Amino acid sequence: MSNIYADRLAALRGLMRSRGWDAVVLTGSDPHGSEYPAARWKQVQWLTGFGGEAGDVVVTGDHAGLWTDSRYFVEAGRVLPGTGFELHKTRIPGAVPIPQWLAEKADEGPFVVAVDGLCQSVASVNEMLSAGGEDFRVLDVPDMLDSLWYDRPSVPSGTVITLGEEMTGESREDKILWLRGCIAEKGCDAILLSALDDIAWLLNVRGADIPYNPLVVSWLLVSLDEVVWYVGKGEPDADTADSFAELEADGITIMPYDEAALDLAQHQGEGISCLWVDPSSLNYHLSSALGQSLLKAPSPVPLRRACKNDTELEAMREVHLEDGLAMERFLFWLERRLEYGEPVSERDAADMLGMLRARIPGYRGDSFETISAYGEGAALPHYVTPEDDAPVLEQRGLYLCDSGGQYLYGTTDITRTIPLGECSRLEKEDYTLVLKGHIALARAVFPKGTAGCHLDVLAREPLWNAKRNFGHGTGHGVGTFLCVHEGPQDIRQNTNPQPILPGMVTSDEPGIYREGLHGVRHESLLLCKELGTNEFGTWLGFEVLTLCHIDTSIVVKELLSGDEIAWLNAYNRRVYETLSKRLDGEVTAWLEDKCRPL
Repeated sequence: MSNIYADRLAALRGLMRSRGWDAVVLTGSDPHGSEYPAARWKQVQWLTGFGGEAGDVVVTGDHAGLWTDSRYFVEAGRVLPGTGFELHKTRIPGAVPIPQWLAEKADEGPFVVAVDGLCQSVASVNEMLSAGGEDFRVLDVPDMLDSLWYDRPSVPSGTVITLGEEMTGESREDKILWLRGCIAEKGCDAILLSALDDIAWLLNVRGADIPYNPLVVSWLLVSLDEVVWYVGKGEPDADTADSFAELEADGITIMPYDEAALDLAQHQGEGISCLWVDPSSLNYHLSSALGQSLLKAPSPVPLRRACKNDTELEAMREVHLEDGLAMERFLFWLERRLEYGEPVSERDAADMLGMLRARIPGYRGDSFETISAYGEGAALPHYVTPEDDAPVLEQRGLYLCDSGGQYLYGTTDITRTIPLGECSRLEKEDYTLVLKGHIALARAVFPKGTAGCHLDVLAREPLWNAKRNFGHGTGHGVGTFLCVHEGPQDIRQNTNPQPILPGMVTSDEPGIYREGLHGVRHESLLLCKELGTNEFGTWLGFEVLTLCHIDTSIVVKELLSGDEIAWLNAYNRRVYETLSKRLDGEVTAWLEDKCRPL
């Protein structure tokens, strides 16, 4: 039987031959550099069947490859056989990145690489050109798959809402005024924002164009005397029309989304001589249309957005309390169902947690697809829980649940690994060593100016000492009713120089994954706070926002220090004292038992 993805690959190669292309490069992103694209731009998934968040494709006449990182090696290994695509592993020793791989292919003479410039960043194309040499040519072919992808979804156009200053802590007028000050300092006339979370934060708007992310597919031009939002995609619904009217009353011009390139080029000819763009989110096609009068530099918005104001932080504390109540009710339900011998599948568990969150006022959906994984499924860091015939949980081993919610007043992301019964010595050791790393990062005290890459080793050292490791980052930024993954900060093995600053909310999620056996991850969200200043400088630390107990029943106590045990007991005591007032009697008694000192 023919494989649909092999057929699509053959059709793409036919297109390449007819156009004289030597290679095609496609990314898993969208025209705005988004991590989570809308259905229209899931080109890699349509072509290969691979649905991971990080994946790029290169196709030549004799080779087709998918480049992805260690989070998805197992998934790619399961999906790709029969498709004609081979896995190229990234972020490992000896990995060959796409620009270098293409340059090696181009050694024999002229080489034409076609890219969908709408979904390819300026930076990535420049990397290809730098590596390729003088006979290497990149050809911009926007929407190149349209002739093959007959039922391709349209550009999304969900409802747009606005958030008041009582929710955001700052008006859009004040944010725009601040941004205009940044523009003037750069000596520019205007800035073009491409990143969707930058736009949503600046305008105090939220949307529903992308699953799990309350964003609006759009571009935003801010000059010293006007603001133009390229967002219109047909007749707006009533709520969107009201939002547009509010924005227009604040002096913001609403324009059609698909007229951005033409209108921006006209602006450049009518008073904008220097336009500031961020090459990490500006796509190659739009950059080419805008010409040469561009200042290419990072946008100032991500850093300002990441350092939450007092209103946002109070909202985040409140949302984590509500989310913690839902988590504890879920874990109680799960344990009781298994005790009663009632079957619970991974999908049943994920659906129940979603139902409990949906009861919380202000709930707007999950912040990402819930990872509900039992046993060997948890060995995939980004496991996809089957809709049908999902594995059934048993009263033994480990169950991992990584989930989060989007609420009008905040965003949550939490992972708890739950022992369901008897566990092996290896499971207990892995559980405890990952917990040691989690505690070490949560307890960190560090001087102001310390970057996440400097803190990453704290979470890994307990595992490294036991010659164990994990392949993903330790922490990512989290927005306030925005993206569950946001920058500019992170905590991982990289060279990102961005310091962790007061007001930033970052995840703490070390793990370990044993293919075919089990996976462990402990995750809470941490708020960076100032601890004080002395003759050695200003010192920072973390407040744990997440409120959900950490199960101690399989902790190997001798692997923990006295300070680690004290931290764990204090955290669980705080969870009980905070949440028990809002739980009914049976759940309260259960939680009290779960939070007993180790």
